Amino acid sequence: MVLLSVHAGLRACEIASLTWRMVLSPTGKVGDALELPPSAAKMGSGRRVPLHRELKRALVDLHAEQGKPRHGPVIASERGDAMTPKSVVNWFRRLYDDAGLTGCSSHSGRRTFVTRAARTVHRAGGSLRDVQELAGHRSIKTTEGYIEGDRDAQRRLIQLL
Repeated sequence: MVLLSVHAGLRACEIASLTWRMVLSPTGKVGDALELPPSAAKMGSGRRVPLHRELKRALVDLHAEQGKPRHGPVIASERGDAMTPKSVVNWFRRLYDDAGLTGCSSHSGRRTFVTRAARTVHRAGGSLRDVQELAGHRSIKTTEGYIEGDRDAQRRLIQLL
């Protein structure tokens, strides 16, 4: 779940609703992207998110561990059914509490994803609009609100001008 948050920018509700059909290619193998339909995303903001190599490896391992299912939840509860968004939020809360991290939530990985993407999108030849689309935000203003500033980077930037 941490990798889905940090490397794909998924919200708790999207992690909870993620199924193998959204992850697998037509051949039944883990594909190169997550295909989130509007029904699985907040406010119908379905999108395609290319898989980070570390996340893809983890999904391949999880798929094999679960017996290579073609459907059903990617992240299952202890009973084997899909987790609810609230259970995902609670899972993250326990994880961060156990690690002694304060101020973190199920949204922390998503914020990290958006900030890291915004800081590096220029290397891929993209723009903040690409980050907005990956995050599934309707407004660029929402995306901007996720991005943390960096005083050291600001000093370096001024020196480059």
